[in-house]
Amino acid sequence: QAQLAESGGGLVQVGASLRLSCVASGRSFSTNNMAWFRQAPGKEREYVASIDWNGSTALYVDSVKGRFTISRDNAKNTMYLQMNRLKPEDTAIYYCAADSRLGIVPGIRSESAYDYWGQGTQVTVSS
Repeated sequence: QAQLAESGGGLVQVGASLRLSCVASGRSFSTNNMAWFRQAPGKEREYVASIDWNGSTALYVDSVKGRFTISRDNAKNTMYLQMNRLKPEDTAIYYCAADSRLGIVPGIRSESAYDYWGQGTQVTVSS
């Protein structure tokens, strides 16, 4: 059974950095688009960033552009989210997701496009 597992979250101060990891098990997602979403307290889950199957295309929501970097290592079945210059508004549960369809244009922001999800990892940025 395919699973995604996030790690790397934590409590940090404003301006700090964190690197989230998302490890796939049970199957490979090396040919699939993947993404990061987040859900802040009392808010809807929102798209953060996505990456195509070979890492050549990375797309971001405007609020994280220039601060976050999405990447992947298909040999390790792992996707990453490097988060720099963290702000209190980045506080959320971060989820990784994968789209099992092939040949899809990357950058889809709708949750419904992704059919595999991790359990989430908490990121808290204190001021």
